Amino acid sequence: MSDCIFCKIANGEIPSNTIYENEDFRVILDNGPATKGHALVLPKKHYADLFEIPDDVLAKAVQTGKVVASMLKEKLKCDGVNLVQNNGSAAGQTVMHYHLHVIPRYENDGQHILWKPTSPSAEELVEVKNTIIG
Repeated sequence: MSDCIFCKIANGEIPSNTIYENEDFRVILDNGPATKGHALVLPKKHYADLFEIPDDVLAKAVQTGKVVASMLKEKLKCDGVNLVQNNGSAAGQTVMHYHLHVIPRYENDGQHILWKPTSPSAEELVEVKNTIIG
């Protein structure tokens, strides 16, 4: 897409702090990082979200995320890594170009990239299951 900022970054039209690149992806440091080394895996082709990206490209995105996570663990000595991918504004997606967050985690880093578990009843879980599978 000609007006997509992530397309422009991924294809080198806008400068970025690139930490890794291959034929299909550019990986950049996030300008508003959750932690030191927070990176974004950006496909060079435009896909709005998980529902548009082809399965083979999605698999390569996760593989690229793994390569970058290993780099960050080695170079930044992080204690763990979150791979986060949001779809739609209700889920926190702010740029409508598929991207995978690779977030290094450090003990006591103050981030809370988790959720609060709820407590549905066994009946509610069965109802949801039946709604999903028919």
